Amino acid sequence: MLYGSTFSIFLTIKKIGVDIMSTNTNQTRQWNSRFGYIMVAAGAAIGLGNIWKFPYLAYQGGGGIFLIVYIIIIALMAHPMVEMETAIGRRSASDTVTCYENINKKWGFVGWISNICTLMINMYYVVVGGWVLKYAFQYIINGDFGSDKEAYYTNFISSDIEPIIWTFILLAFVSVMLLFGITNVVERLTKFLMPALFVFLIICGVWALTVTDGAMDGLKYYLLPDFSRFTFSVFAQAATQVLFSVGIGWGIFTTLGANIPKSNNLRSDAILVSICDTGAAVLAGFVIIPSAFAAGVDVQKGPGLVFLVMTDIFSKLPGGRLIGICFFLALAFAVISSLFTFFEISIRTFEEKCKFGRKKGTLAVAAIIGAGNIIVSLGFGALSDFTLPWLDVTGVTRYGLYDWLDCFTGYLLLPLGCWLVCLFVAKVWGFKEYEKELTNNGKYGRLTLYDKVLTIVVVPVFMVIVILNVFGFIK
Repeated sequence: MLYGSTFSIFLTIKKIGVDIMSTNTNQTRQWNSRFGYIMVAAGAAIGLGNIWKFPYLAYQGGGGIFLIVYIIIIALMAHPMVEMETAIGRRSASDTVTCYENINKKWGFVGWISNICTLMINMYYVVVGGWVLKYAFQYIINGDFGSDKEAYYTNFISSDIEPIIWTFILLAFVSVMLLFGITNVVERLTKFLMPALFVFLIICGVWALTVTDGAMDGLKYYLLPDFSRFTFSVFAQAATQVLFSVGIGWGIFTTLGANIPKSNNLRSDAILVSICDTGAAVLAGFVIIPSAFAAGVDVQKGPGLVFLVMTDIFSKLPGGRLIGICFFLALAFAVISSLFTFFEISIRTFEEKCKFGRKKGTLAVAAIIGAGNIIVSLGFGALSDFTLPWLDVTGVTRYGLYDWLDCFTGYLLLPLGCWLVCLFVAKVWGFKEYEKELTNNGKYGRLTLYDKVLTIVVVPVFMVIVILNVFGFIK
């Protein structure tokens, strides 16, 4: 049945198959629709970071104070970083490594950092995406998660075989579709499914607040800030979540930027992408935190929170199974639409920079990620006692596989990559040349002193705080 469904999807894609990109004289594919690009860019950013990770970090970070800090960081850091990365990508119209080398041959290492970071994130991102597929499938067949939903979740992720099967279904689907050119129709599908995911989140949030007891306490915790809870650690958590959620430092926007026409206004595009991504995260918190309070779910469950809360909500809703099917399928598509871009970052580097060609590049990326997926998945089961060391000022702390990868990528590689992008734009490329690309030679305004201060001072300082915090120098 699964094979038949996949095959029918492929046939449908082939039937729909109208290229959404035109080819210019340099043989660079370009987005025909600005709205389509915004939805694909938002689709790449909107995924597990917003709906799976943001709610439990917001709770752990103090609710309202975390939310305020998060929104401030979005305004001061996400918007300028998306602008810079997209401009670098459009300037060179190549893979993530070559786009830096085309401006300065010595700076390709920044692209390699992005590639390594994204590959490592995919090693656990695809695993959690497999969990989403499992829950969507379970809703389709019967919607039964037993009387103890926490036990169902724990038993599933700690299994040595089943999570890997679902992970590899997702890995294979994304890899095969990329190999056969699925990116030609991603824009069409994303235009519909991204707004649909927002609708499902709004429906669930309204239901949680109007029907369930205790939800208002959760909403107050989520929206009303307690400034006494602010710490450098809260700031670092929020900043890292912005990097993870928006997709800064991954190579996402340099990769997508390579296909943007010169006529696009990169500044307004960056604002729209940041707004869409922030909206999804805030909505997810609006649904999950109040619902968790009402259901008595331990909101500090971390990675399992969305699975426990949403199954509890849908079990009490009229037509809950149907809504559960739609929600987890929409979430699965958000995961898949993100993975198309995540995989493409490294595939294009293997294809163009390493001269592997499309087929070998795709297979190489899939093999690297798949090997990591097996290890990470077993880290919740057979390898749950296996830990890796993390050195900070207090000594050596040991983390499980998922936590170590999350720490290394989110709190070290991503902020390091952002810091280097700022240095690259300000000192290597130069503000004058950057302004030409960003504004289309002045058509869309000028680079202001405020923009330069964000690049030279604000974003680098934010990244230094994150790195100092993860190594224990500030709390």
